[in-house]
Amino acid sequence: MPAENAPVPAAGNLDDDDYPAYTMGRAADVLGTTPAFLRAVGEAGLVTPLRSEGGHRRYSRRQLRVAARARELVGQGTPIEAACRIISLEDQLEVALRVNREMRRKLDEGGVNT
Repeated sequence: MPAENAPVPAAGNLDDDDYPAYTMGRAADVLGTTPAFLRAVGEAGLVTPLRSEGGHRRYSRRQLRVAARARELVGQGTPIEAACRIISLEDQLEVALRVNREMRRKLDEGGVNT
């Protein structure tokens, strides 16, 4: 039986959207952008890549999706700072809508009419 604190092999993280599997160069290739774009998105606070023991940036699939959305907005002419703000607001709206749906579901289960 493996120890509880033993590191999980990388193969065990293949389905984990938050596992930092992509180097900066590979992430830039996947997105069709440059490492400078990824650094700018990081400096704007939109994504915070994890750092390897050597200090290299590592990105997860979830972070790549967020960066891809930023790339889409920038490609449409939106300044990067504005793109990052738009994405942040989209995320906040998604959370608020999810909370609203959950509250409505709970109210419906309790038999309370709205």
